[in-house]
Amino acid sequence: MMYKTVILAAATALTLAAPAARADDDDGPSLGMAGLLSGSNKQDLPPITLSAGMPLAEAPWVLKSGTYYEFEIQGDGSQELALVGPEFFRAIWIDEIVVEGLEIRPLGLDSVEFDEAGEMEIGFVAIKPGSYYLKIPGSTGETQRLEITIK
Repeated sequence: MMYKTVILAAATALTLAAPAARADDDDGPSLGMAGLLSGSNKQDLPPITLSAGMPLAEAPWVLKSGTYYEFEIQGDGSQELALVGPEFFRAIWIDEIVVEGLEIRPLGLDSVEFDEAGEMEIGFVAIKPGSYYLKIPGSTGETQRLEITIK
């Protein structure tokens, strides 16, 4: 019986000491109660524009694994256009897609398509480091492709 009491006391002491040890550790980022989804870990990316003959984006994206990002896709309705990037969508965790105030929480995504003018916002956490792209299917021009690197 004495053996069980000593082990229980030691386990309790370790459990109570562990949070204090982590609180004193200033080497890493403090993300708060929401962890990766906390506001201090969020960054906004420049929008993607879907318009006939116009570039998708100003510059390539360089993302950091573990960071929460949000970006808008803006379609002007000039043409029915899609955006594909299955490898990119599998390298991120999508938190939500917002279309006209409706929040969608998908398990995965392969592509999106705009049949008419509209806007959507995608929130995600970058996960898997590598080189990826988003592009208009069937296009060959550099401006119709967005290069993305996750570090």
